[in-house]
Amino acid sequence: MSTFQAPKGTYDLTPPDSAKFLAVREAIAAPLRDSGYGYIETPGFEDVELFARGVGESTDIVTKEMYTLTTKGGAELALRPEGTASVLRAALEANLHKAGNLPVKLWYSGSYYRYERPQKGRYRHFSQVGAEAIGTEDPVLDAELIILADQAYRSLGLRQFRILLNSLGDKECRPVYREALQTFLRDLDLDEETRRRIEINPLRVLDDKRPDVQRQLTDAPKLRDYLCDACKAYHEVVRALLTAAGVAYEDDEKLVRGLDYYTRTTFEFVHDGLGSQSAVGGGGRYDGLSEMIGGPALPSVGWALGVDRTVLALEAEGIELDLPVTTSVYAVPLGEEARRALFAVVTELRRAGIAADFAFGGRGLKGAMKSANRSGARYTLVAGERDLAEGVVQLKDMESGDQSAVPLTEAVAELTKRLG
Repeated sequence: MSTFQAPKGTYDLTPPDSAKFLAVREAIAAPLRDSGYGYIETPGFEDVELFARGVGESTDIVTKEMYTLTTKGGAELALRPEGTASVLRAALEANLHKAGNLPVKLWYSGSYYRYERPQKGRYRHFSQVGAEAIGTEDPVLDAELIILADQAYRSLGLRQFRILLNSLGDKECRPVYREALQTFLRDLDLDEETRRRIEINPLRVLDDKRPDVQRQLTDAPKLRDYLCDACKAYHEVVRALLTAAGVAYEDDEKLVRGLDYYTRTTFEFVHDGLGSQSAVGGGGRYDGLSEMIGGPALPSVGWALGVDRTVLALEAEGIELDLPVTTSVYAVPLGEEARRALFAVVTELRRAGIAADFAFGGRGLKGAMKSANRSGARYTLVAGERDLAEGVVQLKDMESGDQSAVPLTEAVAELTKRLG
């Protein structure tokens, strides 16, 4: 047992489970790469103010959940709690929006940090894959991103997820709704913290999961009744495009999500097999975020999907991923001369693109063959002094148990043929 353990609310990714996480990341990224999204990577920490402005000072993320630090030079930094603000900051700093090809389409993968009460599906360190389309206001773009996320989940075999969809309006119609909602909320029996939220961002109260709050929200004004004609038309196009693509969704008029920067289209992917932490991903349009952080007007849309929660969703549905083999050939040398000869063969196999491993440490035949079995290798190469004297190695099929001698010089070609 080590003296140290992973911090509370975090986890280590170790084999063989880590292979699932890699497969999920790849499955989510694949449709993005095929749709013109380029990879972007940002620092693990940013200026605190970037998240305060973008995510919103009234959000739990900013007020309660950010990990912050002060540098020796006095700068206030925060471990990134989400990806969108960082990606937009990086795109603006690199002037990607000035290259003349809008939208700027980016995808990313990384770790994020929030100080939350740890529970299954909610960690203080978590992994996401995200996508952002920056600089274009177009309902087709909103639909594209939702369809690509749906495609990614279905490629993994997931079926028991739902897509919740809503429109939050824009700077023209949302202020009218905000005022009506504030008037309604001020008459409710709410705690002081929630009352403060009413004045800063009343839509966040709709996202409150407490049953006693939700009961009082039954007759709250509906945002759909306050949408302007332009927002209604925009939302109808998104809905129609999803329907035409065969992507099922549910209208959810209370869906606001937890970040202040969303406008118009907002959506969430939920999986009912995960209990209270049912959201596996989500996103929406954020047309004003660029201006919030000092950039030009760049209407944008994006999402982030949780790798951790997607893995839990796979487990909830009993889905076993078809993971690539880690070892196809395992070499077992008997004696020093055989170690040199078989290591050369292993090196050549790897250069030929064949996953190969080696019985390190000079173990005996029995122990080495146990390791070969545990490796999952399809074939084992065994050679001792007598084999080398005859210029051969023993090739064993680990599935059938058949074993035959093949010339040492032809071992790589023979394995390449057998493994296709």
